[in-house]
Amino acid sequence: YMNEEMIRKKMEEYDPDVVVSVHPTMNYVPLFSIRTISEKVQRDIPFFTVVTDFGSGHCTWFNKDVDRMYLASEPIKQIAQDRGAVPDEKIVMSGLPIRYDFAAQADAMVDRTTPQGKAHQAKIREKLNIDTNKRMVLVMGGGEGVGSLSDIVNEVYAKLRTQGVDATICVVCGRNEKLKADLDTRCWDTVVSQSLQSYETLKSRFWTKVMTQHAHRSRRIQLALDRAAAKAEKGNDIADVPGNVDVVPLGFVSNMAEYMVAADVLVSKAGPGTIAEAAAVGLPIMVTSHLPGQEAGNVDIVLNGEFGDFCQDPETIGLEIACWLQDSQLLDVMSKKAKTVGHPHAAEEIALDIGKTTHQWMEQNELKRNGHK
Repeated sequence: YMNEEMIRKKMEEYDPDVVVSVHPTMNYVPLFSIRTISEKVQRDIPFFTVVTDFGSGHCTWFNKDVDRMYLASEPIKQIAQDRGAVPDEKIVMSGLPIRYDFAAQADAMVDRTTPQGKAHQAKIREKLNIDTNKRMVLVMGGGEGVGSLSDIVNEVYAKLRTQGVDATICVVCGRNEKLKADLDTRCWDTVVSQSLQSYETLKSRFWTKVMTQHAHRSRRIQLALDRAAAKAEKGNDIADVPGNVDVVPLGFVSNMAEYMVAADVLVSKAGPGTIAEAAAVGLPIMVTSHLPGQEAGNVDIVLNGEFGDFCQDPETIGLEIACWLQDSQLLDVMSKKAKTVGHPHAAEEIALDIGKTTHQWMEQNELKRNGHK
């Protein structure tokens, strides 16, 4: 509270009718400040919090004295009530706010498993110059292209080639120009050769690993992996004809909604916005990492929602992605599960509700002023 006076003066400069917090550190001191301002100007000013975490969040998000709180999931609601004692009447289950592009694409595609959805996906792929006759895997590592992105791309490429899956791998390198240039010039035959050398020694360990690693993996995904494991035991896990796989390195992408529509599978870290965006367009996701703390809960959103899996080992990721892409029925089920979690219009609905509620408060303030005359 040492900076309260400074915060209050800055807020007074705006003369707000409403205050909306979208950060966990801005729910206690600013609320105290706006209550002080309200007393000074003799006008009620509502304070709303939009929680932008998905599966878990820091306790400073949840101040029970705010006037309304917008939440993205049931796990977050449970935390708000357990840690912050936020009453039901102040909670709005809104979904996570994401960019309008995703709402527009979700409305145009509706359901990627239907003929209409597939036609829209093909249209977007043509626009992006992506082969419409192949599967498409979208690999992301955040805006800076960080993490073990290079190793993951290598193993996804190698496993799709060796298992005979025709696919395009679009890699979002962000601002990592070095990685983008390296992918452009990489010798992919060498990548496959190196992967096969390690694969012979890791094969047995891998199939045990994918069958036992995650207690929360969905039953349908587990069954698909069981079938792949049985096939591997018979020595049928290397295709006679290699897959036709190409890698497309991308820089910083501003039309991410289109790329997610074009993709069949997303490979990414557990950022809340990324997961919400994928769910909005019904895109299955392989989560490869998460930051300690609140991002761990985002992994559970994917696992419990049954629209993806979590794995940190690049070779395991590659093998499981290859398994998914050879099972159209599994991809359709995962896509439908993702759609039930997605809220493509969350940002619009939150904004409209804030506007409507603020007008109600302003009308009440006007009535109070008239009543005092």
